[in-house]
Amino acid sequence: MEYFLDMDAAYASYEKAEFVLLPVPYDGTSTYVKGADKGPQAIIDASDSIELYDPEEEMEVYLHGIHTAKPVTENATPEAMVEAVKRRTLAILNDGKLSVVLGGEHSVTVGSVRAYAEKYPQLSVLQLDAHADMRDAYQGSPYNHACVMKRVKEVCPVVQVGIRSVCIEEKAELDAATTVYAHQLHTDTAWMERAAAGLSPQVYLTVDLDAFDPSVLPSTGTPFPGGMAWRQVLDFIDYVLKEHDIVGFDVVELCPNPQAKASDVLAAVLVYKIIAKIVKKREACK
Repeated sequence: MEYFLDMDAAYASYEKAEFVLLPVPYDGTSTYVKGADKGPQAIIDASDSIELYDPEEEMEVYLHGIHTAKPVTENATPEAMVEAVKRRTLAILNDGKLSVVLGGEHSVTVGSVRAYAEKYPQLSVLQLDAHADMRDAYQGSPYNHACVMKRVKEVCPVVQVGIRSVCIEEKAELDAATTVYAHQLHTDTAWMERAAAGLSPQVYLTVDLDAFDPSVLPSTGTPFPGGMAWRQVLDFIDYVLKEHDIVGFDVVELCPNPQAKASDVLAAVLVYKIIAKIVKKREACK
């Protein structure tokens, strides 16, 4: 498919769109299973299977316009990719639209957050992820996907949810008040409240798909057991939106398996669901 969803081309035009999907097929620093560069197109292709009406949100959110931009192709170095993502994201934001980055590996988030932080000086970032991603450098690069949240934390506050894979060096970077480990999701009945308390009114959401348990979404480059469930993630997003605005988001680290499409579909539905929830919040505030 050339653009997200099987919809009338008029609603995919840049001029009409309130939302712009920015594919970043970058996989330059992945350290386990390669293939995240194929994730953005797999999400777009899988979106062809999605019905345009969402019975839960009771709307056809595509009517607000969802444009699929040309992919970011700069990949000579992770630094060049990050700068290109920042530049493209800023252009989208300056046109009054909400940018949605489709990764690619998680390092693509850095450029997007840097752009959003210029637009929203009080921005905070909510990370759903299996991994802390708080190394200062990894395999010789400070822009490795294992360092993404360390770079983001240099820009704005971070709240981390679903974490269950941490090296000892990262432990010192994790604040107990703003980190919800995956095992705490089952023992702390107030984990949503605790996580949301660390967020500013304007939130950038980054979803590394390995936040989901591999039984829910196996097609990711670094799967790890003990993760989040589908309903758990959606309910948490609803909870955050009660008191906060999600002003931008990304969905990253899909590593598609040609023989198993369920993960691709989940990622595509997740993108559409988050957009619908943002629209519903906007309309409730009118």
